[in-house]
Amino acid sequence: MEAALRILGTALGAYLVGSIPFGVLIVRIFWHADIRDFGSGNTGATNVLRVFGTAPGLTVYFLDALKGAAGVWLAMLLVSDGASAAGADALVVLGAMAAIAGHTLSPFLGFRGGKGVATASGAIIVAAPRVALVMIVLFLLTVAISRYVSLGSIVIAAALPVVSLIAYPGRYAFAVFAFITGAYVIWKHRSNIGRIRRGEENKITFRRRMWDDMKSAARREGREKR
Repeated sequence: MEAALRILGTALGAYLVGSIPFGVLIVRIFWHADIRDFGSGNTGATNVLRVFGTAPGLTVYFLDALKGAAGVWLAMLLVSDGASAAGADALVVLGAMAAIAGHTLSPFLGFRGGKGVATASGAIIVAAPRVALVMIVLFLLTVAISRYVSLGSIVIAAALPVVSLIAYPGRYAFAVFAFITGAYVIWKHRSNIGRIRRGEENKITFRRRMWDDMKSAARREGREKR
């Protein structure tokens, strides 16, 4: 009974924390707008960065990553003193996956949400730091070369199972997490894959904000009407 309560508490707690839609909340509080009406319509950090700028985008990334870390921390707190290493790993993985599920299937957004990359990264940084370091370097290199954040996310999702098996041999719960999470992130990016193949994917830029362009266009339209 106690084990079941620990599992339920981890899954439910991590899911609820993961479901907090920080991208939607920040844009609504500071710009009185809905991020889902702009850019790609996604609620994650990349779309916030593209539309409203670097600082808001990085803030949303940090908060979304914190949700994944919180899911893992919660699981670590609920691991029983007598749990085996495999049992502890399994509970940690449950916390990580529940937080990612909350982010991508938030009940506050009609069971929709972001693509899970930031939340997964936060979980991995806490649960598997050796994997996180490789993922960060690989992501930054891919984005620096291609200027596609989505491609960076797809590349690290594909590499995650291999890197996890090398960094943590014998940690089978981590391997399962890596395969499921990697496949899920790639599936969530299926529309991006199509746009990349057609050359229609938006490249990342830190110099211009879509919000500024829209305001400038609105001002020009207002002057023309006068």
